[in-house]
Amino acid sequence: MTPINRVHQDQFLHDFQQRQAAAERMLPIIGHLLRVHGVSLTIYGRSINEVSAADLLKAHRYVRQHEDTIITTHDSFPVLQALVELEPSAARIDLGKLTVAYLESGKTETPEAYVAAQLAGHESLRSQPLREPRDVVLYGFGRIGRLLARELVLGIGSGEQLRLRAIVVRKPRGGGSDLEKRASLLRRDSVHGPFKGTISVDHESNSIIANGNIIALLYAQTPADIDYAEWGITDPLVVDNTGIYRDAEALSQHLEAGAGRVLLTAPGKGDMKNIVYGVNSHDIGDEKILSAASCTTNAITPVLKVINDEYGIEVGHIETVHSYTNDQHLIDNYHEADRRGRSAPLNMVLTETGAAKAVAKALPVLAGKLTGNAIRVPTPNVSMAIMNLTLKNPTDKEGLNQVLRSAAMSPQLADQIDYMTSTELVSSDLVGTRHAGIVDSTATIANGKHCVVYVWYDNEFGYSCQVVRVMRAMAGAGLPTFPG
Repeated sequence: MTPINRVHQDQFLHDFQQRQAAAERMLPIIGHLLRVHGVSLTIYGRSINEVSAADLLKAHRYVRQHEDTIITTHDSFPVLQALVELEPSAARIDLGKLTVAYLESGKTETPEAYVAAQLAGHESLRSQPLREPRDVVLYGFGRIGRLLARELVLGIGSGEQLRLRAIVVRKPRGGGSDLEKRASLLRRDSVHGPFKGTISVDHESNSIIANGNIIALLYAQTPADIDYAEWGITDPLVVDNTGIYRDAEALSQHLEAGAGRVLLTAPGKGDMKNIVYGVNSHDIGDEKILSAASCTTNAITPVLKVINDEYGIEVGHIETVHSYTNDQHLIDNYHEADRRGRSAPLNMVLTETGAAKAVAKALPVLAGKLTGNAIRVPTPNVSMAIMNLTLKNPTDKEGLNQVLRSAAMSPQLADQIDYMTSTELVSSDLVGTRHAGIVDSTATIANGKHCVVYVWYDNEFGYSCQVVRVMRAMAGAGLPTFPG
């Protein structure tokens, strides 16, 4: 082994400290763009809003998985400064792609001139006033409901203009107030960590105040028990995350209570449209009641679409290795479903899943071609789908991975598909990912017309981010994307 040169060691440390200092200088600028201009920044699909300096450095390193060009905060800082000087309107802008393009241009002009030229002609990026916010009501406040609340509160000022006005829950037994407990569950989460901000309660109005946003806590046994107009809530988008009402007829009760549109965070029954954002978002239209499908359907459908578009899929089986959920029991107890009554933290539990069949609602070309099962395992979050497929056209591991890698970089599916190359990746590494699914490229198997693709997904937060994307579209609050 060659001893480390002390001068080299000092230079390496100095360079890191300089990159860290640049990252720290970037953070308030990123915050300014988000709060004042509604500009949400990413680096190759990874959000850099509300992050630490260390997270920002990691986001820059991620670019190496997709580009030969290596960028650092030294490279992106002047591009960011040029961007803020243009005072853009609300949008999603990929700072990483903009920086790589500038470096590959040869830097023949100043960052200011280059960025101005790149954004020229994009009318949607010119400074415009933010639209009026759309009222949102969360009907239910479980795992998904609380994560949606976090996202909506942190998104205030981002240009998406979704304003969480109320949360509807059932009155606690005994008639006592549960305001403090609900606020505490929003403030602290055993899996996703503490809320990034401040939370307090107002007992007089029975409200939770999160980062200055007053959110009324309303009580109801059924949607018919509420008149939103009485609470000054206008034409709200109601997100039903209770899982109780699953068909259009039952969910229409929200419309009768004054909702403008309704989104179900579970697979919808009957003829209800199941939306997997990025795949069949164009089907949202003016429908009053929609489903955001399931976490598993959201994870696998984008990847299946890419594979089917490129190679064609004859048949396939999806095996889901899924974290346990509240539907199971901590200890053995009666459950109406087979096997689910056995202790969730102590067993792997084989159960059924409708996710494979549900794919056809978002991607009809695969109707009747897929089967599926699920194994619930003793982990609290992050699941995996193992997709065993027979293709119409042959491929190999390198070719298939390249197709999936390209899809992860495309504007159409950059939010839905992530692509990882680490050989050390495990489930806990992916808690908090915003993508619908993450391709574990090192595990891919492909031999002729047979392939096995492994897709991780944060079945709580990753799914919640997909739900928010559908909400934006339903509320007409989507942001233009650049580059796109």
